Amino acid sequence: MRESIGRSVMRLRAVVPEDAFTVGILGAERIGSGVVIGEDGLILTIGYLITEASDVWIGLERGRELAAHPLAYDPVTGLGLVVPLGRLPAEPVPLGESAAVRVGSRAQVVCAPVLAKPQAVRIQARREFAGAWEYLLEEAIFTLPAHAHWSGAALIDAEGKLVGLGSLLVRETVGGRETDANMFVPIDVLKPLVAQLRSGTPDARAPRPWLGLYAVEVGGRVFITGVAQGGPAERAGLREGDLLTHLAGAPVTALPAFYRALWSLGAAGTAVPLSVLRADTRLDVTVHSIDRRERLKRPVRH
Repeated sequence: MRESIGRSVMRLRAVVPEDAFTVGILGAERIGSGVVIGEDGLILTIGYLITEASDVWIGLERGRELAAHPLAYDPVTGLGLVVPLGRLPAEPVPLGESAAVRVGSRAQVVCAPVLAKPQAVRIQARREFAGAWEYLLEEAIFTLPAHAHWSGAALIDAEGKLVGLGSLLVRETVGGRETDANMFVPIDVLKPLVAQLRSGTPDARAPRPWLGLYAVEVGGRVFITGVAQGGPAERAGLREGDLLTHLAGAPVTALPAFYRALWSLGAAGTAVPLSVLRADTRLDVTVHSIDRRERLKRPVRH
């Protein structure tokens, strides 16, 4: 790995208003990493670090910080962009081809140097990932061993190119035993979007219908584990512990399939018919979906 790559992964500190929608889950101050990907200092990071942030600070040497602007957050990929409000002493990391990353191959996880040193990892798996928060990646990258500072960390291939961005600590089964691992968002999902995100032009994709629920799949059944306060699911009367049985009349048996079926109904604003089982009683409800971004504070341009 080129030494310059370490200098191009920066520490980010985001400050979020106390009344922001995501504070209850993600906190009012968030710390992680971001990767310089543009000649102008444009930084790629994981979206939850900067969602609803009023201020973002980039860590420099000797404890100094440079102010930055949270330029964009894409809820579909989970990625975010930050633009520094000044010159950064770092070169952009070239983007690689995440589609070429092979299971069993070696890579490096690089976070901001002040947080931890680079760590050698192995690509453990490539498969879809369904998050509890109405999020789906068609093919995420999973690595071992787990890195302690994964949020916004760079996954660097053998050619010194960026192929993934750190998102989560997860559990993987290896040799019949569960162990900690990391999930990375593949860099290929960014490429079609980066020009639109950095320019601030309207998203050509129709906003997905958002229900404001959290769900988990257990043994071929999908349970609601929580609902967003004041969100569509809560307003429709859904609760933690409800078993999702049907969406628009079709059985619900897997979380990824549930998301795909939900998003296929139409854009945000679509009325979503759901059936749930609560204490052996079937309930039929209609959830009036919204655009997730309607609940989020927008960044203020500096």
